[in-house]
Amino acid sequence: MVDLGDYVLRFTFHNQPAMDNTQKNIINTFIDQFGEPPAFVVRAPGRVNLIGEHTDYNDGFVLPLAIERAIWIAARPRADRIVQLHSLDWEETAVFSLTHLQKESGWIEYVKGVAWALQTADLETAGWEGVISGDIPQGAGLSSSAALELAAARVFQAVAGWPWQPIRMAQLSQQAENEWVGVNCGIMDQLIVAAGQGGHALLIDCRHLTTTAVPLPPTTTVVILDTATRRGLVDSAYNERRQQCEATAAFFGVAALRDVAYDTLTAAEPSLTPLHYRRARHVITENERTQQAAAAMQQGDAHRLGQLMNESHASLRDDFEVSGPELNSMVKIAQAQPGCYGARMTGAGFGGCAVALVASDRVETFVTAVAHQYQQSTSLTPHIYISQASEGTAVVP
Repeated sequence: MVDLGDYVLRFTFHNQPAMDNTQKNIINTFIDQFGEPPAFVVRAPGRVNLIGEHTDYNDGFVLPLAIERAIWIAARPRADRIVQLHSLDWEETAVFSLTHLQKESGWIEYVKGVAWALQTADLETAGWEGVISGDIPQGAGLSSSAALELAAARVFQAVAGWPWQPIRMAQLSQQAENEWVGVNCGIMDQLIVAAGQGGHALLIDCRHLTTTAVPLPPTTTVVILDTATRRGLVDSAYNERRQQCEATAAFFGVAALRDVAYDTLTAAEPSLTPLHYRRARHVITENERTQQAAAAMQQGDAHRLGQLMNESHASLRDDFEVSGPELNSMVKIAQAQPGCYGARMTGAGFGGCAVALVASDRVETFVTAVAHQYQQSTSLTPHIYISQASEGTAVVP
């Protein structure tokens, strides 16, 4: 059983020191392996999406924030065209040639895919060696893969010396995941990881790639609720949902579901299969909710933001069907707690995390109650992270 007192202490106060320790560990390991300090250290954050799920690849709107948990790489240039990277988390060293890139398997494919995407964009790539580690839970829907991609892109940039352009690097990292790794993700994860702003979420227009920083409502805290269930995007229904959305957009003769008004959808309901109608209804209403959520945040209206988060979860559960028993249980428990303005699943779904907006003075009691009730309900031990909005990918001191 979980010691709930320790549980609250661990997740409320231990987040930032954990990141500091990760940075120290990779530097110390680098010194042990290479006999000198690294030339530089790169940090790329994970992300949590407050609202706007499965809208990014429909050219819609999303409202994520970069979180404090991150991927770190300590590195130095090499004189040849070899990349050698030791992972503390996987306890293995991967090596590949930039001259002869070949698809294989494993975590290094995200780094290799970024190298391939940079080369397709005619950007110079040069060899480097380093040590990597992170504290983003893998498979939890917090974008550990996008963080790995952007961390790698930042290292390639630092070694080669061309200008760092967050939006372009997000696009190339997305290309790496789509075409090299094989996951048809939208641009949200890579863009928020590249361009996050401390203290703010970003309203992202995924068609025009414009961003608007919006502050979290005063005296509120974002709480990430990891259900301790996992999914694999490549093997999940993610690609199937994307194909369903594209087919429905084609029915309306538009580029993406972003271009379909709700009234247009309802008028066409008799001509659509029930499944395609539900999928489109989620995307269209989720775009509306996301823009309304940004407006609520600009006004400091936590109650309205929470209401929209609750509505988003219901839509993801019933219309888009990407939730699951554990996620639904976690969200229901969170929503019932005093001080919780709203909660919803976050990420692609099929497992992973939920996110809650909680009054800052009720966070500890919220965590205690949710942890206890979720474990009683599912016999799973959740992991709960108190998070602040952090900066995007950068070379750090």
